[in-house]
Amino acid sequence: MASYAFDQNVVKQKLAHMILMHEYPLSMVEHEAFREYSIALQPTFKSVSRNSIKKEILQIYDVEKMKTISILDANNCRIALTTDLWTASSQRKGYMAVTTHFIDESWCLQSRILRFIYVPCPHTAETICEALHECVMDWNLDRRLSALTVDNCSTNDKVIEFMLEKLNKNDLWLNGQLYHMRCCAHILNLIVKDRLAVIRDGIERIGDNVAYWVATPKRKERFVEAARQLNTECKQMLVLDCKTRWNSTYLMLIVASKYKTVFSRLSARDRQYISVPQEKDWELASKLEDNLRKFYEVTEMFSGTKYPTTNLFFLEVCEIRLSLSDWLTSESEVIRKMAQNMIQKHEHYWGVLHEVMAVATILDPRYKLKLIGFYFDSLFGKPDSEFHIKRVFNLCRDLVDEYTLKFKVSEGSSSYGESASSSSSSRLANSMCRSKKQAERMTIFDAYVNETNPTYKSELYAYLRRKFCLTP
Repeated sequence: MASYAFDQNVVKQKLAHMILMHEYPLSMVEHEAFREYSIALQPTFKSVSRNSIKKEILQIYDVEKMKTISILDANNCRIALTTDLWTASSQRKGYMAVTTHFIDESWCLQSRILRFIYVPCPHTAETICEALHECVMDWNLDRRLSALTVDNCSTNDKVIEFMLEKLNKNDLWLNGQLYHMRCCAHILNLIVKDRLAVIRDGIERIGDNVAYWVATPKRKERFVEAARQLNTECKQMLVLDCKTRWNSTYLMLIVASKYKTVFSRLSARDRQYISVPQEKDWELASKLEDNLRKFYEVTEMFSGTKYPTTNLFFLEVCEIRLSLSDWLTSESEVIRKMAQNMIQKHEHYWGVLHEVMAVATILDPRYKLKLIGFYFDSLFGKPDSEFHIKRVFNLCRDLVDEYTLKFKVSEGSSSYGESASSSSSSRLANSMCRSKKQAERMTIFDAYVNETNPTYKSELYAYLRRKFCLTP
């Protein structure tokens, strides 16, 4: 073995990293068994207290913070923030996480958690705003913000108002017009979750059965054995749903539906197992699987962290709206009722499209303004469609004008931008989920592109009229 020199400071740093990585309690360093274990490994190791290891962790935080600030300063780009607040049930204390998102010089999406803040009660808009603004100022981001994404609730609406009062609107896009972004995944969760209440009884019956058979290891073994006897593949184990995440309910239903014969068999072998789902519950679960699959795929897409999602928003939200229209012709009265309620929710949240989402679609060289017009014609009809198209185009023009005033565009920037768009298009195409109906609509869209021509004349028009061979 090579010679080894023990260093107390290095070991203490490694211990701090271990606690951070595995989220161990700080008090573990004072546990008698841990100290005995450490001395057995290295007799010269000096035990540390929880306060000492806390100081070590804070030093690590300061070092990592300076690294992150250097990265942010090195990238001359806008910074987007997301934040969420929740209450720990065990402590009844509120905590807020603040995360920053930006594009680095290699055009890769980067995310950093800036703060994990304790927010004292009451959790009013003023209190939340104060904690968030302090974080923004501490990281020197107030002049580089693009948007703040929050869950959809009245308190967050007030938080946005107070933040705009504290920030200099001249440093924001169009004087803060685009500052407030509502979390798309959260809105989609609200749309579907509220409507699942229509069939709450059936879902609860299936959920109770799943909970019964995953309660103990012995019951899990009996369930797998029953599936084997019926020659039913048991690749996916039963999963319980989470009350706050509708997509977990969807997963629970589709997995449980695969084993409906297993549930029936076990009811004849287990006297304690008496609440078996009814046949109508399984039939409804099967119909929901077909109708909610698109919502599940879009929810998963919107929740992605390794790729940009803004450019995917417009196409998917429009597809959801058209899918709901198809639900209205379903043979099932329950599905038709769900569709009516979900359309009302959809119109409430997304009846007026947030312009930034449409701009992101326009900047996708495969679609540009054509896709906007194609879907607006389907959703609003020709007269109203032209109004909405013009509204989106005017925003694009205003953004171009603002960037022209604030930044000097180098001679080589145009070609660099085209190559960046081209290189990213394949990744975007691979990340977009496509249903059969959506693929058919894209074929109709190709014909729509050939029939229409842009009528705007500007530098933006030069981009909109340029043809790209980037069909996914």
